[in-house]
Amino acid sequence: MAQPGQDAKFFQRGKLEELRAELQAAETKDKKYVKRKTALKKIVANITMGNDMSPLFTDVVQCLGTPLLEIKKMVYLFLVSYGRSKPDQIHLVIPNFLQDCNDRNPLIRALAIRTMSYIPIPVVTDALTEPLRHCLKDRDPYVRKTAAICVVKLYTADPRRAEKGGFVEMLRDLMLDSNATVVANAVAALSEIGDRHDGVIFRLNLATANKLLTALGESSEWGQIYILDSLLRYVPERHADAELMAERIVVQLQHANSAVVLTTIKALLYLMNYMENRKLIEYCCKKMGPPLVTLLSSGPEVQYVALRNILLIIQRRPAVLKNDVKVFFCKYNDPIYVKLAKLEIMYRLARAENAKEVLAELQEYASEVDVDFVRKAVRSIGRLAIKVEEAADNCIQALLGLVEAKVSYVVQEAIIVIKDIFRRYPGKYEGIIPKLCGNLDLLDEPESKAAMVWIIGQFSDRIDNADELLDDLLYTFLEESVEVQLALLTAAVKLFIYKSKSDKTKEIVHKVLKWTTEEIDNPDLRDRGFMYWRLLAVNPAVAGEIVLAEKPAITTDSDRMDRGALDQLLLHTGTLGSIYHKNPETFIRNAAAKALVDSPALNPHSRAAIIPLPRPQLPPTTITVPGPGPVEPQLPESHNASNPPDVTPAAKPAPPPPASASIDGDAALSDHDDEDDGPPAAADPYSNLDSAFGNYLQDEPRPMAAGGQSANRHGDLDDLLF
Repeated sequence: MAQPGQDAKFFQRGKLEELRAELQAAETKDKKYVKRKTALKKIVANITMGNDMSPLFTDVVQCLGTPLLEIKKMVYLFLVSYGRSKPDQIHLVIPNFLQDCNDRNPLIRALAIRTMSYIPIPVVTDALTEPLRHCLKDRDPYVRKTAAICVVKLYTADPRRAEKGGFVEMLRDLMLDSNATVVANAVAALSEIGDRHDGVIFRLNLATANKLLTALGESSEWGQIYILDSLLRYVPERHADAELMAERIVVQLQHANSAVVLTTIKALLYLMNYMENRKLIEYCCKKMGPPLVTLLSSGPEVQYVALRNILLIIQRRPAVLKNDVKVFFCKYNDPIYVKLAKLEIMYRLARAENAKEVLAELQEYASEVDVDFVRKAVRSIGRLAIKVEEAADNCIQALLGLVEAKVSYVVQEAIIVIKDIFRRYPGKYEGIIPKLCGNLDLLDEPESKAAMVWIIGQFSDRIDNADELLDDLLYTFLEESVEVQLALLTAAVKLFIYKSKSDKTKEIVHKVLKWTTEEIDNPDLRDRGFMYWRLLAVNPAVAGEIVLAEKPAITTDSDRMDRGALDQLLLHTGTLGSIYHKNPETFIRNAAAKALVDSPALNPHSRAAIIPLPRPQLPPTTITVPGPGPVEPQLPESHNASNPPDVTPAAKPAPPPPASASIDGDAALSDHDDEDDGPPAAADPYSNLDSAFGNYLQDEPRPMAAGGQSANRHGDLDDLLF
């Protein structure tokens, strides 16, 4: 075997004629096949560099009869690269394929069957069927585990052939194999087939799930990931079954591989929906904390993946990291994307007990040099005041200190969050308004300007010079953004209602209404101006009741993700979906949707929040059989409906449900939640998914919506299977 680094000399662009001549010269006086091996290495190196070597197809194929494993590997690599582009010549290789499938060396048998599966051409697929059937029952586990993956390739090329040939059932049998690697590959193959829209349904029953767990300890890291991921296809019928399975896999949280840890957490979070033992649930949550914290000692990329997953986990199971908020304090050398993710988690974990520490940390961040990070930190101080009432006084003092620093973007963020604090605690902190009014000159962004205008209008009865302040802001009314114009219009009306006898106030409101209705093109702004003008003209008292009506209570509940959407996303823990906070089917074509399945063991709260999976609607198609014969007239639609058998062009019937490849396990859905017991929101469940990196409006607390139990959210089993 060549020493590492000795093959570097082959990575030079070679001419086709020279390489062909070398292969032909190697046919004579080459007892140890050294010349042939050297020529093939040059060809493989050129393939690696992206050079087209397909004209050498015939010459390379002739080397396949060489009884040397190293040469066979290189020839098969050549066939994998160019086999599908040479359908007219591939038949020359099939006899060698079939011969190697019966070779005494298991490596050659596996190599042949794998190479055939990589060439999805009908003539190769036809020849692959019988050798694959024998390899799935081969005495050597290496051949069996390779054949299991080849079934997926065959299924991708020709699903009907794979199903009719019984290969899916043979994969099912391999899940009970004595070799752990074979079991893991069979599970991986069935999982990939089951994730296809046209694939079979892959579910597990209790006996098979326990058998897979037995093979877990002997499997490789990737095998463990596939086996743990397959547990989501098992639907417990009893609480005890889910609890026993959770106890068996919780030890995998100590694994050194971060992917195994995240997949174990995903399986545990899934099983918790079907568990009843509160102590066991608390124990599992306690055990999940340290591995997640350990992931934060990895590189920034792994940290970010862990943080995005943690953000989902703590919304569903806050007990997992409720005492570890200090772990998420930012380090000076953290990348900005890691800092922002940590900041969001710090806010989520903030409570009355740790609010003082969190606030002190946020104040430190507010003096950083990164503008985006500082803005987010200041915004988080305001959100903390709204979330934890005990910390509101300290947060206000911290915000006032930041305002006094006279840094433009800090002052603007502070004013935005102070506006929300005024709404959250009415009548408590209005004494700081004069300090805010002294910073009008620093406001140059629409959101902060609109917030300051709202404060002036809402509390104009307590601000002596409110009319002067508002008049100053009106100088640039026509050049402002729509957001600021709307705020100025409403503030002017509020000022007039509070001080209706003042001539200055009358002048201001008349000027604003005139601009709004005569010089503004925006229909929303113009219509609101007409509405206010009509109200004030007809009955100013009623206008006051409407404009100064009591505001709804502001809350941080809008930061919470919808329970059903959260349960769905947690089924994708450790995947790209958990980083985007979106279900894979929304950004990956043909990705299979996942959802909790109802069963007698499912927790009632999860059952109430289930988002049923939509049944795919196939487009109507017309089947036309070509050939001689009379052309039948097209019948009217009503006649077609009454006599469908007599019509030649018929609508294609919907396909029957795919056959189940699972070892049966009836699906049932029940949820187990110990934190969020409220009814699921009827609004769009994915409206608040992007809270860590969306624009800052995403963080703005919103009025609490009236909760309503959404009806008819249960789908039958068939809805969950397609």
